[in-house]
Amino acid sequence: MATSATPTARAPRAQAGPPLLVPVIAYGVLMVASVILLASGPQPSASASSVLAWDKAHHGALEIAGCLGFAASLPLAIWTATVYRRLRTGLGVVAPGAVIGLVGGLLAAASLAVCGLVNWTISQVHGVADPALARALTDLSFAAGSAGFVAPLGLLVAGIAVPSVILRLLPRPLAWAGLVIAALSLLSTFALLTSALDFTFPIGRFVGLIWLIAASALLPHTRHHAPRDSDLPSGPRAPVPSKSTRL
Repeated sequence: MATSATPTARAPRAQAGPPLLVPVIAYGVLMVASVILLASGPQPSASASSVLAWDKAHHGALEIAGCLGFAASLPLAIWTATVYRRLRTGLGVVAPGAVIGLVGGLLAAASLAVCGLVNWTISQVHGVADPALARALTDLSFAAGSAGFVAPLGLLVAGIAVPSVILRLLPRPLAWAGLVIAALSLLSTFALLTSALDFTFPIGRFVGLIWLIAASALLPHTRHHAPRDSDLPSGPRAPVPSKSTRL
């Protein structure tokens, strides 16, 4: 009795997510705009009274910068999730580096969100806050937006740079530069103890942004150099058993 052929189900195509350049540029524009608005803000060593005076004079800038800082955390989280998906599925990275990058990127996005929300809160309470409260909120904003953001961002960069060095996913100079940026960003953890390491903040924040943009443009979707069936050496194939020898 004739049998009809059963159609073979096609495997679903992997979904690559949004182009990496879109969320990273959105994050960069929002983050840089927020930093520019607060560029004249008081230093951590400023007195509580001077901090409160600055807050009262710049409450509008604080409100906008807080909103932009919080908004910047969202595309950063999207970029982190997208690049993790690409590393794991498209590029076959099974080492812990991809997960470390995911954790670092989400922590950095969370710290950026906290920094933005604290700045927005400062703008709302500037009229009733006393110097001690203004000082405490400013310190929290500084901690979240400096070491609290830059150090986890270093984990994100390292999580991409390490597998890129090993598997040659990115040009080697760019991959090694990522390792240097990651190391300096992680070093910013100790800037909470000494101002001598404050130079690590702009390196992680701005040089790290440039690196993320470059990686977004150059990171491939798949491992093109991985051997395919057609690239394997051909050899004698095993004979197909005849119908009489099949069980």
